[in-house]
Amino acid sequence: MPACVRVLGIDPGFGTVGYGVLEMRASKIELVSYGAIRTEPDEPIPDRLLKIHDQLERLLQECSPDESAVEELFFFRNVTTAIQVSEARGVILLAMRRHEVPIFEYTPHQVKLAVTGYGRAEKGQVQRTLKAFLRMKETPRPDDAADALAVAWCHLAARKFPGGVRKA
Repeated sequence: MPACVRVLGIDPGFGTVGYGVLEMRASKIELVSYGAIRTEPDEPIPDRLLKIHDQLERLLQECSPDESAVEELFFFRNVTTAIQVSEARGVILLAMRRHEVPIFEYTPHQVKLAVTGYGRAEKGQVQRTLKAFLRMKETPRPDDAADALAVAWCHLAARKFPGGVRKA
């Protein structure tokens, strides 16, 4: 395992894409940055996808991740939303691939399990745990950014303890 690894975690979305960058040196995990890429509902779909792509490209150039962790999609009740998020996720995966950043995918259950030890933890519990683990003064916001940090944390846990993060 390299002495230092930087991971870009992504919570895919269409209106908001959360991102979080964590770095692990030896066994210590440090927060590098986090935030969200936002698109406006009144923008045409192709323009929203282009905005996600362009901002992610910029982020990839700025943070130079060694690996990426992307949350897998889960069941949606709204088919239109599922299609839009899937399209955004495709743009995200393409950008990662073009930058030759290895992509690892995790289910929401795996992420919650890695962060809190409980695969059905509530969002607030995940956020409070991350805040403590990363020694943050405030709870990470927006929720999408907190989710992305959790995905990055999950990946680092999977690297540190292979087989410890498994699918439900």
